[in-house]
Amino acid sequence: MTSFGKSSPAHRSVAATLSKPAAMRRNMGIALASLLLVGTGIFLSQQAHAQNYPNRPVKIVVPFATGGPADNYARFIAQRLQESLGQSFVVDNKPGAGSVIGTDLAAKSAPDGYTLLLMSNTQTVNETLIPNKPYALMKDFVGVAPINYSDLVLVVNPTKGMNTLADVIRVAKAQPGKLNYASSGPGTPYHMAGELFKSMAKIDMVHVPYKGSSGARTDVLGGQVDMMFDAVTTMTEQVRGGKVKALATTGLKRSDVMPEVPTLTEAGVTGYEATIWLGLMAPTGTPKAVVDKLNEAVSKIASQPDVKATWTKQGAAPMVMNPTVFDKYMRDDITKWANVIKKANIKLD
Repeated sequence: MTSFGKSSPAHRSVAATLSKPAAMRRNMGIALASLLLVGTGIFLSQQAHAQNYPNRPVKIVVPFATGGPADNYARFIAQRLQESLGQSFVVDNKPGAGSVIGTDLAAKSAPDGYTLLLMSNTQTVNETLIPNKPYALMKDFVGVAPINYSDLVLVVNPTKGMNTLADVIRVAKAQPGKLNYASSGPGTPYHMAGELFKSMAKIDMVHVPYKGSSGARTDVLGGQVDMMFDAVTTMTEQVRGGKVKALATTGLKRSDVMPEVPTLTEAGVTGYEATIWLGLMAPTGTPKAVVDKLNEAVSKIASQPDVKATWTKQGAAPMVMNPTVFDKYMRDDITKWANVIKKANIKLD
């Protein structure tokens, strides 16, 4: 008979087999403890990085030309962030290709919080309008914070003989392709506002893209181009000075700074709405603690009474969201404009 004494090989084999679950639990415990230590180390490292952030100048890439709303508000936010966080925030304009050049540059930057992207709904539109970009917005970036939004206004050169929106629609229907409108480039809010107007009013106009809103604005003022949709924040003074005629604004209600100007809905294009909004993003991989710190700083700036008062006078309204809510807002905006682009069959010129 085989003996199962303490010293027998069979006993040792059975004991080893019975001890495997305990050994496995012990090893799993060690592995989990190691992961916890690693995770804790990463968290503490990020927290330390956020506490010391920023300790050198931060660059804000603006993929739009100087002089437009994006550039102006980027410089405003940069100055306020510098005052709040005690380090320089430098605006770096990289316009071109409907914001793709500058956005791609920012996407390829180190995810350390020292390169940020000033973005607008140009980028959310481009996700559908320019499918073969070298980046994917919601994959290569994380949302930091929104800044503000404003209505647009359709303005026409006063020498063109069109005094109402109805005049524009009448001429465009009588002579398809005769009228033209300027924009700051393909996919920008100015371009999309024009395409949405064409689609909803069932008219044909020629799109004249520029590398920035300043060039477009200059040629409308000079009469080289008939009209454009422009931000209320930058066109109000030109309207008041009689250099252009305001035909309609693009919000659901009248603009506080142009209450005498009807909305497009009131002027005959029912249900029309298009705005321009701005925000900050950072390359994916930027420490969450840094993103949260920047979000808190930008949100505080946008909530300050003097800032809100200044922006209101300009026709802009502050936007305050945490990174999670801002992420959803951008994804919803991508979906909204994808539907518009597909329904209207909007394509690049």
